[in-house]
Amino acid sequence: MPSEPVSSEPVSTSAPEPSVQVFAVYGVEPEIQAYAMARYSRSALSMKEALKEITQQKAEKFLNTFYFQYGHRSIADLAHIALAIERLSILAAILVADEQRWDGQERSTRYQDFKRSGYTTPQFGEDIGSRALYRQTVDQLFVDYEQLSETMFQYLAGITPKPAEMKQDAYERTLRARAFDISRYLLPLATNTSLGEIVNARTLESQVAHLLSQPHKEVRDLGVLLKKAALSPAYNANEESLQALVAEIRAVSPALADRAEQELLREVRVAPTLVKYADPNPYEIETRRELQQAAAELMQGAAIEPAPLVDLLDADPLEIELAATLLYGQCHYSCRQIRQAVEAVGEARRREIIDLGLRHRGKHDELLRPFSAGQQFRFDILMDIGGFRDMHRHRRCVQIMQDFTTAHGYDTPPEVGAAGIRATYESTMKRAEDVVRKLSAAGGEEAQQNAQYAIPLAFRKRTLFKMDFAEAVYISELRTTPAGHASYRNVAYAMYEAVAKKYPALARYFRVVDVREPVDLLNR
Repeated sequence: MPSEPVSSEPVSTSAPEPSVQVFAVYGVEPEIQAYAMARYSRSALSMKEALKEITQQKAEKFLNTFYFQYGHRSIADLAHIALAIERLSILAAILVADEQRWDGQERSTRYQDFKRSGYTTPQFGEDIGSRALYRQTVDQLFVDYEQLSETMFQYLAGITPKPAEMKQDAYERTLRARAFDISRYLLPLATNTSLGEIVNARTLESQVAHLLSQPHKEVRDLGVLLKKAALSPAYNANEESLQALVAEIRAVSPALADRAEQELLREVRVAPTLVKYADPNPYEIETRRELQQAAAELMQGAAIEPAPLVDLLDADPLEIELAATLLYGQCHYSCRQIRQAVEAVGEARRREIIDLGLRHRGKHDELLRPFSAGQQFRFDILMDIGGFRDMHRHRRCVQIMQDFTTAHGYDTPPEVGAAGIRATYESTMKRAEDVVRKLSAAGGEEAQQNAQYAIPLAFRKRTLFKMDFAEAVYISELRTTPAGHASYRNVAYAMYEAVAKKYPALARYFRVVDVREPVDLLNR
């Protein structure tokens, strides 16, 4: 047999390069998009083929089967929804944003003047006296806020000459932002704000259930409104221009205009299937009630011990950490003080506390956030509410919030003393504190919750932040930059100092800015 001719060309043994396609998808409703993406695991169809085949009815049937019956929750991660939430209180906004998988932005107290925002008035029922006292107090806080804004602007302008190369409007805008950083301490939690969020449907479902389970009526009502927004026709930003286009088509062809109107102006509901069963969560509601009682029984009315701005906690056995964290969010004591009490009661009682955190857990309930335990770095932070709102944005760490209170006192910006108005500032805080106490003791449904709306942002709030080393470095570096607010700069630097003291060899890995160095007020 003759031999095969030998080729002089090299022979390729590798497989041919795949013909990869990458494209963005636009104009698809969130639930249909989720269905189309979920089909990658169940069908060989391409995205374009799947979208041509899918109808709203098919998507709803699929989601009802796989999401609700079979429990494939990850499908809802594929449906992203943009929501605008306007004229809610700062108090409610904090609870809306208290979601680790949340992406959003809120009105800034640095770049916007809140004197015209208005405020939320909770329902005081037939208690006309409490309502009148509340409105008088909040109205006065806004008057004081406006006066402090102007006073601080004049003071800062007096100590900060305008550079020759800087335009007057830029100079004034920068100093007014710095002034708002100070005057925001007077804004009450009742202050109206607005925020936008982009969340997937699973996060929205969890968020709605969480809001519906809260003790504040405004927050529960907000949960209802969020659910309604997901189920109702969405706002179409192009509706006006599309209506004009349909009108032009109608002038030429009424029949074609009817078809265009049906396609272009049809109502779109962003999550009519995935969020329809979001309801108050009995697990959260009942567990909160029982843990509040357990915390009160354990602490037995003990005085709240003084605590530093930032306390880096020592490592604990997991059982002690779990029990202490479960109680932490239901009282106003420091984690260190609770931990000492938890350790003292013995193993049997600690397990009873942990059991309380699981007793009411339903079939589909995730474990409550306090069960996210075992992080190496746990910071118990006691800071002003205004500064906390900035720290609250860090989603890579676990945050266990305590409720709003005046029990920890308030912060006073050093500029207030330097401008000679410390006595006026302290008088305002004392007046607000007295009113909060009176409103809380007035009795009636949700009296304690209603009173919280009158608390100015200067008052301190305690939150437990749990994180890994990378997040500790990230927060310390980001939040110590000179352009930041003095409140969280001090907290971030204290976090760095706490880590450096406990782990000296790690200090060199932090690229922080020393907050004790003078700040250029015109540098933003």
